[in-house]
Amino acid sequence: MSVAEVATDVGCTLDDIRAAAETLEGNVVRTPLIPASRLSAMLGCEVYLKLENQQYTGSFKDRGSYVKLVSLSDEQKKTGVIAKSAGNHAQGVAYHAQRLGIPATIVMPTSAPFSKVERTRDFGARVIQYGDTIDEAGEKAQELMDAEGLTYVHPYDDPKTLAGQGTIGLEMMADQPELDTIIAPIGGGGVLSGTSIAAKSLNPEVEMIGVEAELFPSMYQHIHGLPATSGGVSLADGIAVKKPGELTTKVIRNLVSQIELVDEASIEGGVSTLSEYQKTVAEGAGAAPLAALSKNRERLAGRKVGLVICGGNIDTRILASVLMRGLVRDGRLVRLRIDITDAPGVLARLSGLIGDTGGNIVEIYHQRLFHDVPVRKAEIDAVVETRNSTHVREIVSALEGGGFHTRVLSSISADGPSLP
Repeated sequence: MSVAEVATDVGCTLDDIRAAAETLEGNVVRTPLIPASRLSAMLGCEVYLKLENQQYTGSFKDRGSYVKLVSLSDEQKKTGVIAKSAGNHAQGVAYHAQRLGIPATIVMPTSAPFSKVERTRDFGARVIQYGDTIDEAGEKAQELMDAEGLTYVHPYDDPKTLAGQGTIGLEMMADQPELDTIIAPIGGGGVLSGTSIAAKSLNPEVEMIGVEAELFPSMYQHIHGLPATSGGVSLADGIAVKKPGELTTKVIRNLVSQIELVDEASIEGGVSTLSEYQKTVAEGAGAAPLAALSKNRERLAGRKVGLVICGGNIDTRILASVLMRGLVRDGRLVRLRIDITDAPGVLARLSGLIGDTGGNIVEIYHQRLFHDVPVRKAEIDAVVETRNSTHVREIVSALEGGGFHTRVLSSISADGPSLP
């Protein structure tokens, strides 16, 4: 099917997306598409980032939520709306419902990040937590909708929502008409579908690539006729969807050339790389396009690639953990186990050797009682800040040369900084 045929079939044409853009003007952030020079140098292509993490609620969901809510009848607005969400759609619906004076109920899974739950409540919504997954939360939402006569605001399988998300594609092509590849995440498929309709209507040659977490390959499996296996705990909770949409499947089947699956380590690497090298905070789903680009760097070499950084709503504790794990993976934070003689001055000499090589001791554990070592010996576990994996080897060599048998306990990547 052609782009126009697909768009007409799902009820979301380029004209609908342009109308949505007019509706959204002044009501959501017109986010920038920025060149990412350091990522471009690392990956061998011209990378641009569409920063949807700069929306008021921290994700692209602001767009589709507002377009859908303003389309409701006066009676529907008065009675209220309901939505299921792991966090981003919840905040988009709650925020704009509050602005428009519409009562909102949001059903969120019990696994939703605390920060997203609290921000949704802060926007005045009634929040009900139910089930372990977004799909189980959806069952509860359906029950409440029927019982209370509420209008369901679907997170992705709705023409109005698709039109709102499609404005991302309009803006990307307006800001960089020469883009030849766009990579966007897939949960239910709304952002990729809307963006695909807009971008390919303007330039049919643009290649659209979707990305899913390996733990939740629902769209990939559905399109390829494979058994469903989605499940588990993913850093990319925003795209941890077990059942893709019907409308979005039609769009992606016809307009998207590739669905890439990325593992959890790659998603973590994307989060830490965006934070360190681009100074931008992305949640797991927002970093997934970078992970997909890294995985396809040879095929996409030399191309102009736009990445939809769909959101930045990552729990601060999780972000801190991801960044620290990134330092360990890159060899910039290492844990060493060092055998020493339990005698005066030995610990000072060991510390001096590490210091002389330029290593910075962050933590040190000196344990005599619970290790399987002779009584006159001890083992030291030292957490050391280093420059890179090469520097780690220099420190180990210095310690060994000084008579201290040393083992590296942490796992260090041989591939360099963060990106897999």
